[in-house]
Amino acid sequence: MPYCEVGRYADGDKWEDVRLFYRRYGRGATKVLLIIGLAGTHDSWGPQIKGLTGSLEPADDEPPRPDEGTGAGAAGAAEAAPSEGDDAGGDGIEVCCFDNRGVGRSSIPTNKSYYSTAIMAKDALALMDHLGWKKAHVFGHSMGAMISCKLAAIAPHRLCSLALLNVTGGGFQCFPKVDGQMLSLAFRFLRAKTPEERALVDLETHYTKEYLEETVGSCTRRMILYQEYVKGISSTGMQSNCGFEGQINACWTHNMTTKELDTIRSAGFLISVIHGRYDIIAQLCHAKRLAERLLPAARMVELHGAHLVSHERPDEVNNALMDLIKATKYAMKPEVWSAQPDNVSETGALISGRPITVTMRTDEGANAAVAVYNFLGKLQLSFLYLIGVIVMGFEHMRNIVKVMKPVRVSAIES
Repeated sequence: MPYCEVGRYADGDKWEDVRLFYRRYGRGATKVLLIIGLAGTHDSWGPQIKGLTGSLEPADDEPPRPDEGTGAGAAGAAEAAPSEGDDAGGDGIEVCCFDNRGVGRSSIPTNKSYYSTAIMAKDALALMDHLGWKKAHVFGHSMGAMISCKLAAIAPHRLCSLALLNVTGGGFQCFPKVDGQMLSLAFRFLRAKTPEERALVDLETHYTKEYLEETVGSCTRRMILYQEYVKGISSTGMQSNCGFEGQINACWTHNMTTKELDTIRSAGFLISVIHGRYDIIAQLCHAKRLAERLLPAARMVELHGAHLVSHERPDEVNNALMDLIKATKYAMKPEVWSAQPDNVSETGALISGRPITVTMRTDEGANAAVAVYNFLGKLQLSFLYLIGVIVMGFEHMRNIVKVMKPVRVSAIES
């Protein structure tokens, strides 16, 4: 099995290596690194792997081509190899996807301090070194998009382009819109103990109701996806608590500074921010704000879908990714890339180079708007904290009542 050693961590007094499980698909000079999100594994990229390479057959065991380097020992050859866009390696696309630390077949550190988007970005860099990739197109989804942002800020010279799918800025932006539906889903998610219970929650969280109710043959898409989810979770197992808590910690502590965003924006590569407009996990407004801050390098692509828009609208997402690869190959200037006219395509994709967000101006009206926005964000965070305190208090009182409740003793018949 293909593994990459990316570092070491201390588990008590014992030091253990962190290993990443990865898969490669396709062959070609164009390299694409796919970084998956919270609780997801490498095979969650199936529709994009198929769309980019034309096959779902792993190429890990195939012998390397003479013009391609493999492994860390090929670093020298990679330095001498032509840059992305040349034809020495052919016109094909090679894709690599992997399980982040904390999930799937990769290592699961038990200490949540060993999880952050910066640490996981360095994991991705170590994997690129292991593969002998000098540069790559980096595409990330959700938490994977946060990791991709950190990677772009840490090593911008290693990226050909950047695609951010269903991204937020971390911290309080990770909180979904608070309503009855979300509170119900959160409660059911925390109580899910079996693959069947987890699958039911995942479907409602990741897809639009419209998509789930579509008829496919003699049944609905919901029934098909439910069976696939149960099968997938049963085969890989439920994510461990320490792995899930560690990845949650990475999302919660994620933050992109102004300096980091300036580094990405001025690096010279093109950026696509792709988002489902009905995403209830990563709110669309946060993605638009990020795209705005990455202008002129970023283009906003808004699609009719939810959090897993990459599965719900695979053709539109794959087209957007291929557009990014082609624009990079032909050295399109960032100003041209982001200056596309606003339009709604037949597939329902809204493409905009100027996303509508809170504009950071110096006049009093704009400052007041920004202040109100920030206040509402903190208010939402405080509200969620209050809910958490109430729930914990309720659980505590219920336990006290259980302890104090007198035991019923039935009368003994004489």
